[in-house]
Amino acid sequence: MNKTWKSDWERCVAFHGHQCPGLAIGFRVTMAARKQLGVTSAADEELVCVTENDSCSLDAVQALLSCTLGKGNLLYRDRGKQAFSFFLRKQNKKLRIRLTHLLNKETGDRKTYQQEILSLPDEEIFSFTEPAYDLPVKAKIFKTVACEQCGEPAVESKIRLYEEKKLCLDCAPEYSRRW
Repeated sequence: MNKTWKSDWERCVAFHGHQCPGLAIGFRVTMAARKQLGVTSAADEELVCVTENDSCSLDAVQALLSCTLGKGNLLYRDRGKQAFSFFLRKQNKKLRIRLTHLLNKETGDRKTYQQEILSLPDEEIFSFTEPAYDLPVKAKIFKTVACEQCGEPAVESKIRLYEEKKLCLDCAPEYSRRW
């Protein structure tokens, strides 16, 4: 591990709290995205990451690329996959990085797996493609509306009109005709 990688790995570990294979995956995804897209981190929404998981790997993306939910440049697309799509708005570049190197279930040695993730070449642990979807729109600032049942404020896009009352998602009754 070269000096820059070592220092970036240490930043990830400090942010996450411990070393683990999941963090190693996110670290390597981040380093590959930096290399392939020519970025270091995001000041705002010029770099967007769409993650398909909510695992430990995501902490490396946040720590090193500065993609965060609060800034609006980290979006969660719940697919349960170790896959990340990166978009550079101005350059119109996009890249999807997906983990292909899996833990050997027979040995199940997480420490060895972590070392493999940290040391194998990118091409042996990831696939690189374009995302199958377009760049997400920039984050929007919505008006805040008070729920007429609990009184708690919520953004207007999360308010439901029910029996002529404006209700937050917690107070609005579920409705479904699916079986």
